[in-house]
Amino acid sequence: MSKNANIREEARAVTAKPPAVILCEPQLGENIGTAARAMANFGLVDLRIVNPRDGWPSEKAKAAASRADHVIEKVQVFDSVEAAIADLRFVFATTARSREVPKPVRGPDEAAQKSVSLGDQGYATGYLFGRERWGLNNEEIALADEIVTLPVDPDFASLNIAQAVLVCAYEWRKTATSGALPFLLSEEEHPPATKDNILRFFEHLESALDTATFFRPPERRPHMVRTLRNIFQKAELTEQEVRALRGVIASLEGRQTRPRKERGDADNEE
Repeated sequence: MSKNANIREEARAVTAKPPAVILCEPQLGENIGTAARAMANFGLVDLRIVNPRDGWPSEKAKAAASRADHVIEKVQVFDSVEAAIADLRFVFATTARSREVPKPVRGPDEAAQKSVSLGDQGYATGYLFGRERWGLNNEEIALADEIVTLPVDPDFASLNIAQAVLVCAYEWRKTATSGALPFLLSEEEHPPATKDNILRFFEHLESALDTATFFRPPERRPHMVRTLRNIFQKAELTEQEVRALRGVIASLEGRQTRPRKERGDADNEE
């Protein structure tokens, strides 16, 4: 499991009870493992399996989980969907096909909003996923409160279990954390360059290009200068990046020292 040195607390601030993931009669241990890994990526830990074809526990599932051991070790196995969802207050059935079961159909983002809302009240929710070959049958879907389907290409709608779990888990966590990212580059560590330093960089670059007779014909110089300045303005340079660029220019000029930071020292640079 990779570790970030500076994780933002906002990314950990999940107050809603995470939903359970119920896999109905999965055929391959590898699919169980990759589903567990997808769950772990987004903070889901309650994995329930209904009648796994190859039994449980599964070494193939554990290997495919890629160290999501905290999910694999807590797996619960049930003999029926009814037993697997008995303690839940609200269940979503996932399917890529239209059904003759009259239920509201939601996208994964809408389902996440419902799950987080109920989870914030301490209510247990769950997502029910079907078999690899044909998904859920109508009787199983009838046990759910709503249907979740993804905005896929209707001519190629089938996802494997882990992909479907990943999308639903992603939408859930994005909603539960208001989209908080685990880290951001700190502007305190990498402050934007002052306009004064950027202007000095432009002057330094243009002076070096004048020496190299880059601006030809001379009447084109104003236009080319504007183009170069626009290129670097778009980069939103930091102080460190400006110093690095000026060091590059100084090296190309054959100078030995780095540019100074203060404009008052401009006459003594390099």
